[in-house]
Amino acid sequence: MNVSVIGTGYVGLVTGACLAEIGHHVICLDTNREKVEMLRSGRSPIYEPGLEGLLQKNARSGNLSFTTDYQTACDKAEIIIIAVGTPSRPDGSADLSALQDVAEKIGSNVRRDGTIVVTKSTVPVGTNRKMSFWLDAHASSAGSFRVASNPEFLREGSAIHDTFNGDRIVIGTEDDYTARKLEEMVAPFEVPVLHTSIESAEMIKYSSNAFLATKISFINEIANLCEKLGANVEDVTKGMGMDQRIGSSFLQAGIGYGGSCFPKDTNALVQMAGEMEHEFDLLESVIHVNSKQQVKLVEKAKEVVKNLTGKRAGLLGLSFKPNTDDIREAASMEIIKRLVDEGVGVTVYDPVAQENAKAILGDSVTYADNCFDAIEDQDMLFIATEWEEFKVLRLKTISRLMKTPILFDGRNCFSLDEAESAAIDYYSIGRPPVLHSTIKTPHSSE
Repeated sequence: MNVSVIGTGYVGLVTGACLAEIGHHVICLDTNREKVEMLRSGRSPIYEPGLEGLLQKNARSGNLSFTTDYQTACDKAEIIIIAVGTPSRPDGSADLSALQDVAEKIGSNVRRDGTIVVTKSTVPVGTNRKMSFWLDAHASSAGSFRVASNPEFLREGSAIHDTFNGDRIVIGTEDDYTARKLEEMVAPFEVPVLHTSIESAEMIKYSSNAFLATKISFINEIANLCEKLGANVEDVTKGMGMDQRIGSSFLQAGIGYGGSCFPKDTNALVQMAGEMEHEFDLLESVIHVNSKQQVKLVEKAKEVVKNLTGKRAGLLGLSFKPNTDDIREAASMEIIKRLVDEGVGVTVYDPVAQENAKAILGDSVTYADNCFDAIEDQDMLFIATEWEEFKVLRLKTISRLMKTPILFDGRNCFSLDEAESAAIDYYSIGRPPVLHSTIKTPHSSE
């Protein structure tokens, strides 16, 4: 099929590359000329494992190309997929201005009757009905459209794997022809397809993310209670996860969720509920818990160190999760802000996200070239992202490098047994602290 993808962000690029990989002829459009030239040269503007190689491979085969011109993208397209951003407004609602602008441009440039326009962007329920209006209002006499919703369920850091090994593909349509055509497009992925109404497809996306966010906030509240009761949250989650009704996924205690989806989608769903005069008390609590959890390490540090002013801290991990350079709504950003406000000199390190962080943090922090430079001679150390290169560090090495070996681990990267064998004060989430002063030495009579 001839497929065009509008928007070369995270979702658009992965979608375009993977559709090209299964044999479709794909044109990806973006209005940013610099980004398009970068893509034409075979470089990806975002960090996603395996993506750059897939882009290069399919560009060489002729299945994938890039343009800034709507007429080029729309001319032969049987299916046009919209994957532009729908960021949050100050009140939490989704900003659909980019989506509307794209729809109007598609309407003005399509000359083919029956073109299918698919919304892959996360949008409030009812948006695709508006999409039909936007398209028709700008359509030429020769153009007509079929509208569909096809939400994405990709995890940053494993998006290509998720595309080819997904749990389901949701296709929301108004007619059987559109449903069959879209199922034909995705059939080579060999992923189960669920056909629904357009409104149900829109709602599935929000409901899925809201539920996962709820699991994260729930287990973080359990972790906070474990700390006060002397329980170990890792034992608790293992026991919970063995129950097949619950499962173990998204039950890892930490410093909360972030990224481009969960914060935005939970806020938007609360906003949608409010417009329907429905009080979504549960989800409002989820958001509130996550906001508190993101700064939990700083609160721990203030209890332990007392006066933070003039202290030096290292922070490992800036991205909201490993294997991505995305720092949107990352807990690290809030931790750093709070530490700087407390008068702490902060040195940070992340394997791939530092350039993105510089645009926000500027010169308020020091940027280390490697994790050891961020650790050496610090009064305290924070772990905000569980990158593998941090998890393989030895606590004894960290202790030896630091001026004052105090570690606040927001992702529970190390076992308590290792912490007990290292000369370090170790504070994690939902587990008892390990203090080196309690360790028995070989000469102890106890």
